[in-house]
Amino acid sequence: MQQRIVGTSSVRKEGAAKVCGTARYIDDMALPGMLYGATVRSSIPRGRITKIEFDLEIPWHEFTIVTAADIPGSNSIALVQNDWPCLAEKMVNHFEEPILLLAHPDCHLLPQAVSSVRIEYEPLPSIHSIAESERQHPVVWGTDNILKSYLMEKGDVDAAWAHADYIIEGEYETGAQEHLYIENNGVIADYSEDAGVTVWGSMQCPFYVHKSLMHLMALPEDKVRVIQVETGGAFGGKEDYPSMIAAHAALLARKAARPIKLVYDRAEDMAATTKRHPSRTRHRTAVAKDGTLLAAEIDLALDGGAYSTLSSTVLSRATIHAGGCYYWPSLRVRAHAFATNTPPHGAFRGFGAPQSLFAIERHMDRIAAAIGFTPEEVRRKNFLRPGLTTATGQEIPPGVDLDHLLTRALEASSYHEKKLRFEQENPRRALKKGIGIAAFLHGAGFTGSGERRMRSIASMDATPEGNLRVLVSSTEFGQGTNTILCQIAAEALGIDYDAVCMAPPDTHVVPNSGPTVASRTAMVVGKLVASAAVEIKRILIDSGYLHEPYITADFQQAASAYVKDRGSLCAEGHYQAPPNVYWDDDTYHGEAYGAYAWAVYVAEVAVDTVDYHVSVDDFVAVQEVGRVINPVLATGQVEGGIAQGIGYALYEKVVWQNGHMSNNQMTNYIIVTSQDIPPIHVYFEEVPYSYGAFGAKGLGELPIDGPAPAILNAVSHATIEDFCAIPLLPEDVMAKLVRSRFQVGEEVSA
Repeated sequence: MQQRIVGTSSVRKEGAAKVCGTARYIDDMALPGMLYGATVRSSIPRGRITKIEFDLEIPWHEFTIVTAADIPGSNSIALVQNDWPCLAEKMVNHFEEPILLLAHPDCHLLPQAVSSVRIEYEPLPSIHSIAESERQHPVVWGTDNILKSYLMEKGDVDAAWAHADYIIEGEYETGAQEHLYIENNGVIADYSEDAGVTVWGSMQCPFYVHKSLMHLMALPEDKVRVIQVETGGAFGGKEDYPSMIAAHAALLARKAARPIKLVYDRAEDMAATTKRHPSRTRHRTAVAKDGTLLAAEIDLALDGGAYSTLSSTVLSRATIHAGGCYYWPSLRVRAHAFATNTPPHGAFRGFGAPQSLFAIERHMDRIAAAIGFTPEEVRRKNFLRPGLTTATGQEIPPGVDLDHLLTRALEASSYHEKKLRFEQENPRRALKKGIGIAAFLHGAGFTGSGERRMRSIASMDATPEGNLRVLVSSTEFGQGTNTILCQIAAEALGIDYDAVCMAPPDTHVVPNSGPTVASRTAMVVGKLVASAAVEIKRILIDSGYLHEPYITADFQQAASAYVKDRGSLCAEGHYQAPPNVYWDDDTYHGEAYGAYAWAVYVAEVAVDTVDYHVSVDDFVAVQEVGRVINPVLATGQVEGGIAQGIGYALYEKVVWQNGHMSNNQMTNYIIVTSQDIPPIHVYFEEVPYSYGAFGAKGLGELPIDGPAPAILNAVSHATIEDFCAIPLLPEDVMAKLVRSRFQVGEEVSA
């Protein structure tokens, strides 16, 4: 009998090459005659360009110089609204905005050349916060600084206030977060009049880059080729920005008639590229005395930066997740993405959900305290359950059991015992201990009708040796795409995992199966791969080349013979939306996602009231993500997401100075290390999803949603203080605790 592959921890497809050092990243590659590129950037947050001068000490005749005048197509990066200039022409709207490009055979001469370009400006007033943007003084984008707005309503919110026993309000803030992928952004571009442009790069979404280059270079589809090479991490930071750096390299290659390598160093990558959107969320909630949530009004604001880029889609997911995993008879969410004069914020793991879920999960603890319930009780009272509807009116299907997830998390963490013990011991010690809960959900796949519009395709073909090859535009950047898609294909074909391989993500070779974003790879693309695999098997059986039962060698022999006799063996899987899934983009009502993943996290913390440092001492993560394709990889995703979430909560502060990131080095942008990560206990519940590959749902983004609120809930438990903003640094803890002690002292003396 064929051993099952799905559900086992198959060895990573690219693992050996990475471990042995033979994997080739973009900076390992070179083309004959290649030049090196660099970018000249704005040194002010907003203003008009009045003059550009070149220092005569530099031999400029040796350099290729590109300005906006050299762009053959449209001077914008094609994303949603196409308002993001490839190169500034007359205006700059943020620090580090690209103005012109340089290339030279000697990469060591480029830094001096960049610093020898003198740009004069007429500075204009700039804004650097959501609050400043709201005031519309000055207007820096459109007519009102609003990049995008949504209004999501359910029930009669206005009527609920009169019936409430309690009305609880709160304001919650989250900061920007740097992706800090292990490999910086980089591309190589080549250009010829006959072949057009070819780009090799570190990226998530080859067809996004392909679309943008067609738009910028005024080239037809067949004259643009984009190839993803080995990519050292992304987290969303290589969803949008590779279109920019690829555009710059392509323009230089076109003008120089030579290949161009453009790779950022760490400081440039951190200062110039996109980050997680800062947020501010205001909650006003009507609650009955028995703990029932009656209604809520939520005002959600994101800082989108200088251009819209992906803010509209990030805001969309933040809006839909704003009510959390709770049943709301009535709910109103007003959401806005505001423009500021900082580099555009973009995609980051979680894609808006971490911001709004942080707010609702902190607010649930505030509600519990206000009405005299425990955090556990108020959550159990209001969990979404089968038959109830989400904020968008989507009915919860059978199998969703948040009560069970919560019970399992509380038991695994010894929550009740620790909570009682900490409360008894804390008054006697300087190291205060606390424990906190976060319950949450994350929609898998594109929001609403996004998957329908994408109409993704996956293909499979056979090699002359009879091995099977998966052809998709889904990319591997550390999360396990290559491995799980090969597992799914092998399982569907009934052959060994080693008999399946991946085609390189090359837009001239693979179909457009959509971007590697939104926790959609296993669920959506995996389902397409399984469909293509089943079709391959049907072709071989119907044509008489394969007979059941068979083993892997039989299958390979049949596939090889078919290819030899008929030239090729290939099949496609086309996206088909699940039945009864409808979405209204105008009213924001309907089935927002094909499926949600669900989780309950428990964080245990220690707060040192001498140096005010917060440490996470233990962490329990329980999640229901449909079928787990590869347990080791799935556990790694959860552990990595929690580590990243600890950084988001307690360490990672982007320091802005007039719109410029001033701590754009790894020496002063602090992330968690192995010493800061506690024991992480990962548990999965499996409720297979009928329309995902072998029951899989999305997983990759879910683990970033829960750590920050669980940790701050634990800090508040430890200190009996209400902390509502992240990152929560020692100076923030000190300020509140010292202020609280001072106020208590005043009351005692009075």
